[in-house]
Amino acid sequence: MVVLTGAGISTASGIPDFRSPGGRWSNYQPIPIQDFLASEAARLEYWRYKAETWQVIQEAVPNPAHDALAELARADRVSLLVTQNVDGLHGRSGFPADRIVYIHGNDAEVVCMACGRREPRSRAQEAWERGEAVPSCACGGPWKPATISFGQSLVAEDLERAFDAARGCDLFVAAGTSLVVGPINEMLPLARSSGAHTAILTASETPFDDQSDWKIDGAVEEVLPAIAAELT
Repeated sequence: MVVLTGAGISTASGIPDFRSPGGRWSNYQPIPIQDFLASEAARLEYWRYKAETWQVIQEAVPNPAHDALAELARADRVSLLVTQNVDGLHGRSGFPADRIVYIHGNDAEVVCMACGRREPRSRAQEAWERGEAVPSCACGGPWKPATISFGQSLVAEDLERAFDAARGCDLFVAAGTSLVVGPINEMLPLARSSGAHTAILTASETPFDDQSDWKIDGAVEEVLPAIAAELT
């Protein structure tokens, strides 16, 4: 089994999603990477938002959906988990780290946009809390949480690993994702064309509902534990 997860799997942990009414984009305009690099004002706005959401992420805990996937992985039923989420909750649930692809990056690290150095997020967060509006690396370059911003390329190796897994799986499951963000949403038709069964577990409609073998619109934090109980 290969699983792709999205924001809907973390809403039960208290992390709001992006696209639903009242979601993050209702109150926040994303900052493209080009603006972050070119404008101090954009960097200030970016860090104001990211510093606020970091507190939410830090206080969140894995919910039964995360726990169920970790249980399935420990039972050797999941070969790869690809997540669009940057909250790190899959890792904190005990899901094996070597079988997770954070396709949109991870908020737990920062990267210097000048020298490429990486550090734990806590280092930059502490600087922000001390009053450094745009935390900076020792080289003078701005820190940026190690997530993929609009206009920023995905990591080629991560994308290749995700697509290879989709081609080779027996069952592809999309959980808590609207499957509208490309190119990672192409995992489902790729898996299907390679002979896998496909399942979509999400309350919203997706562009691939009519292509999937199963569509279950129940709450993922209820559906996934029930499936894990049957399989394990």
